[in-house]
Amino acid sequence: MTSSILSKVKFYFKCTVCALIIAASALYGVICSILLRIVGKIEYAQYSVARTFFYTCRFLLGINIKIKNEHLLTELPAIVISNHQSALDIHVLGRIFQPGYTVTSKDSLKYTPFLGWFMLLSGTFFLNRSKSSQARKVLNGALQDLKNQKRALFMFPEGTRSASRSLDMLPFKKGAFHLAKEAGIPIIPVVVSNTSTIFDAKNKIFNTGEINIEVLPPVSTACLETNEDVTKLCADVRKSMIDKLKSIGYSKVPGVKPNQDDYSTEDEDEDENDTNSEIEVISEGTPLVSGD
Repeated sequence: MTSSILSKVKFYFKCTVCALIIAASALYGVICSILLRIVGKIEYAQYSVARTFFYTCRFLLGINIKIKNEHLLTELPAIVISNHQSALDIHVLGRIFQPGYTVTSKDSLKYTPFLGWFMLLSGTFFLNRSKSSQARKVLNGALQDLKNQKRALFMFPEGTRSASRSLDMLPFKKGAFHLAKEAGIPIIPVVVSNTSTIFDAKNKIFNTGEINIEVLPPVSTACLETNEDVTKLCADVRKSMIDKLKSIGYSKVPGVKPNQDDYSTEDEDEDENDTNSEIEVISEGTPLVSGD
């Protein structure tokens, strides 16, 4: 009983610390973005804030991240995709982001103090999902910028946090693949070890530990011609990412040796719809490009 109470106290304390780091990073991001715009280096804005957030979290929360094949993340322009698990993904983005990386976000978020202001100043592409023609215009501009400036757009193709405790992923939406096809740029798959051993909102777990990431070789979209081609590529990339996830396994926590057989998957469906929060800033699937 005492152990359970202490675990919950630790969970909420660390969540509060994480929220404060996000707020401080957003404030820093506003200042950083203004200064970088003045000197003409705005492509470093989100990278600078991402790294600041990562190193602060690593120091205060004790969560380290190791990346294999990190050099592949700099082969731009590209659309970079990754598995989507929990609120801890923002820490993962802090380590993955390279100069020139950006995201898309729902239009309403840009009015959020500090976080929204930072995103607006740093080059985030805001989409109004209720106005498809306007959103398409934004995406077309984003694609052109990606190609001309050799930048990257980061997306989560699962479309929502899986909160999965098994070595699997939700079905992929095809928006990222359609965008890559239209722009004629490759997709870079990024596989993150299952982080439920470190962070599990349902069971109030927030441990120290180490997350392992592996970047897979860029996947060309040059030969894609039809919607069927996109569907097949989407399925193939998802399979390769799941295979790699099973190879990487779970994030490491001192004194914990997870066994997948000990993890129940029957609660995943009910968690799927309530795991998004206000700090979720990535728009993953986009029916604006294709209804397929």
